[in-house]
Amino acid sequence: MDGVTFFGVRHLSPAAAFHLRRALDELQPSVILVEGPSDLNDQMPWLCDPRTQYPVAIMAYTLTPPVRSILYPFAIYSPEIQAILWAHEHGVPCRFMDLPSGAFLAFDEKETDAPASDNGSQSHTTESVYRQLEKLIGEEHDAFWERHFEQSDDYQAACAAFGRELRRSTVDDARRTAENALREACMKRVIQDTLDSGIPPGKIFCVCGAYHVEGLRNCAPMTDEERDALPSAESSATLMPYSYYRLTTRSGYGAGNQAPAYFGLLWDCLNGEGLESAAGRYLVELAAAHRKAGNIVSSAEVIEALRLAEALAALRGGRYPVLRDLQDAAVATMGHGQYGELALAFADVNIGKTIGFLPEGVSRTSVQEDFYRQLKALKLEKYRVHEIQPLDLDLRENLRVKSKDAALLDLRRSFFLHRLRVLGIHFASSRVSRQKRANWGEYWDLRWTPEMEIEVVEASLLGDTVEGAGDFALREAAEQAASIDEAAEVFQNAFLCGMPSAATHALRALQRISVDTAALTAVAATAEKLSLVIRYGDLRQFDPSPMIPLLEQLFLRACLTLEDSCRCDAKAAIEITRAMDRLNALPLHHDWLDDTRWLSLLETISDRDDLNTRCSGFAMAILLERGTADETLLQREVARRLSPGVPAELGAGWFEGLAAKNRYALITRLSLWRQLSDYLDELDDDTFKRALVFLRRAFADFSPNEKSDIAENLGEIWGVNPTQAAEVLMNQPTEEEQAALEELSDFDFDDI
Repeated sequence: MDGVTFFGVRHLSPAAAFHLRRALDELQPSVILVEGPSDLNDQMPWLCDPRTQYPVAIMAYTLTPPVRSILYPFAIYSPEIQAILWAHEHGVPCRFMDLPSGAFLAFDEKETDAPASDNGSQSHTTESVYRQLEKLIGEEHDAFWERHFEQSDDYQAACAAFGRELRRSTVDDARRTAENALREACMKRVIQDTLDSGIPPGKIFCVCGAYHVEGLRNCAPMTDEERDALPSAESSATLMPYSYYRLTTRSGYGAGNQAPAYFGLLWDCLNGEGLESAAGRYLVELAAAHRKAGNIVSSAEVIEALRLAEALAALRGGRYPVLRDLQDAAVATMGHGQYGELALAFADVNIGKTIGFLPEGVSRTSVQEDFYRQLKALKLEKYRVHEIQPLDLDLRENLRVKSKDAALLDLRRSFFLHRLRVLGIHFASSRVSRQKRANWGEYWDLRWTPEMEIEVVEASLLGDTVEGAGDFALREAAEQAASIDEAAEVFQNAFLCGMPSAATHALRALQRISVDTAALTAVAATAEKLSLVIRYGDLRQFDPSPMIPLLEQLFLRACLTLEDSCRCDAKAAIEITRAMDRLNALPLHHDWLDDTRWLSLLETISDRDDLNTRCSGFAMAILLERGTADETLLQREVARRLSPGVPAELGAGWFEGLAAKNRYALITRLSLWRQLSDYLDELDDDTFKRALVFLRRAFADFSPNEKSDIAENLGEIWGVNPTQAAEVLMNQPTEEEQAALEELSDFDFDDI
């Protein structure tokens, strides 16, 4: 194969892309072979479409669950893309030459089951060689690469030498070594087939990773038997828009870089004024981004940053400043020595917000096709990028129209938007209902972004349609639910999505987990979700009858465990009272639940002295609200709980529970405030201070109007003008009083 051109590159290298095009202009090859899955050549025409805006990615994925995928992302400065574009512009055949994507996906499947191998050479993997090189040269690999390769005049020779030495220094594990050998044998086979077709060696141009150049020169082509023996997973592929953020190592992309937008700037400079202009352009853009964030940057600081960056580059042996030099200089001048001052500007200029775009008609996944079909059927629009469009839905059947589909249009829209939400497709976000009791209304904000397009494509890994993918996602979530409230959340989502099959699956998981669940708070939260579904199931064309036995079971379990749950500390009592409030609503909404048992239980909790007093006070508050407790019982409990013989924290804790519900009814009971005033009058100074800590907490959530009404009550009890009393009591504390209160607030509640 003497004479075949092997151009070694680094993925996402602007210099590689620039010098590769120069080499192609000089050689004028008859065929170009590019490292990439050999079964994805049909994607190349869309990559060359003039309407395509980079970055984009080819995604290959398996067709059977569990779905696995591999991505091949490209920026405009990817050398592979520039090779493909050059071939398209010059009418030269171009093909991918690596293993088929199905083989890569099959390898991924085997890797998940294979034990980790240990060949005793972990210190010589590719990654470890990079780390050793960083220690040797004193800067990270990206800076080293930019300084010695992006700025090199003879990029091809420098990159080939680096790849050759990296290969000689590396001893990878057995699996990775075998995979590289297979890949190189496959690529060599494609090259050999091209030679056998009559193309002379000097007219074949191969673009591959620098690491593989030496292997391709020396390995043997894959035989027919070896090719037939390759594992393969049934798969499909599609193009998808990508973003600069997803090209970064920060997003988890192993072959990415730290600053894709910055490398895009280098690409523009290479094709324009040259690399010598990159430093100035970068610092000007950085200053503009910093000013946009509301900060002040002078022209003198930008000029000083450029001078400092050039000095740093010279000290570090570079021709021009690299990103590290520019950032160090910017922090010292524009950031006044603080990286944090420029963090947002660095994010804008280094990473950027660029998102790719694919033209209409590009090959789509089945979920994409279904998504756009439903947008049209449901009369929803994408609108302009990032423009927010409000959408108000009325889920009730519209009786003024003739067709069933039109009558339930808003309900179908709701199902669709909830399915997108479950799939993580951020096309719509819900707004809080303007009417608390109008459960027939839903309010959404629609906002289309290219990032959303990526999310739609990724949903293709879960099914062929939006509904199918949502069903798979909900079933997976139900299987993975570890607690009753997680399973209830899945069930509620299935209900909102209008997917009875997934709801049945989630209900089974919920029933299974509920057998072992003892936590009252989880039981109460789950019962509340089931109650909501039962009450409004008809509105969403959903049969709620299978949930009734489970709700009865959960309510009974809560009644049996509530009393013991009230033996808790002050922190847990907050959650317990919240659960009590949820449970209290259940028999009010469903008359087939045992309300008599519930009220009897509350009376027991209210009367007991050995439970958390906040819980006992809250039980009394519910009984008052339900009309079961009368004024005489309240006065008796106040006298018993708020007496000098009861520790101040216990009495104040009981009052806090009592005041947590139905406050208006409490405020109007003058006798209650008279008893509270008498109680405080009887306390000595130390006990009063102790009680004050808890009472401050009890009144913390009261509104200013509620506090004013209480102050007027106290004024009337004390025999002074109620309005004047309210004005005095509502005044801000003096500095001396505030200091005393702050001293009291240091009280350690954990000792109680």
